[in-house]
Amino acid sequence: MSRWFAPGTWWYALPLLLMAGPFMWVVPSVGAGFAIAGFAVLYFHRDPDRETPAAGYVSPADGTVSVVREEDGRLRVGVFMNVYHVHVNRAPTADAVQETTHVPGAHRPAFSKESDRNERLHVDFPDYRVTLIAGAFARRIHPYVEAGDTVERGERIGHISFGSRVDVLFPPSVTREDLLVERGDSVRAGETVLADP
Repeated sequence: MSRWFAPGTWWYALPLLLMAGPFMWVVPSVGAGFAIAGFAVLYFHRDPDRETPAAGYVSPADGTVSVVREEDGRLRVGVFMNVYHVHVNRAPTADAVQETTHVPGAHRPAFSKESDRNERLHVDFPDYRVTLIAGAFARRIHPYVEAGDTVERGERIGHISFGSRVDVLFPPSVTREDLLVERGDSVRAGETVLADP
């Protein structure tokens, strides 16, 4: 489905844009500040369509691969989203959602080691897990799916307002030999293939 902005964007942007009008007449510099902030919110929450490949586990987020590690025999890949990236997150492959779990926590910078204790949302599929992690400025994780939903590869599953990192915990069958990215690589949600077992 094509749309310009992530759901709920106008709740953030509209008050700023409405404040800009009156202030433009009274204190133009303040009005301009509100307008810039409002348009920045719209840009931050943009939601472009993507061309998803037919195979492999695609990236759940735009950004830079910041985590590649093994945990209990499974491979984890994390993608850090900077402020200029699209923050709508997508399903790595077609599957059914088994469970979504919100975990309260801190709001440390998403690129730091302390971010492992940040607020997060786990989206569990039968064989793998996607985790949306709030960062230093992120205060809202917005899931689009719930238990029982079926998603296609590259389908939108949520977004994080003003942050920050998304991890994929692959099934045990996915190994480092299947991995097509490494730390520091730039990736695009729904388009870049992270692993192709």
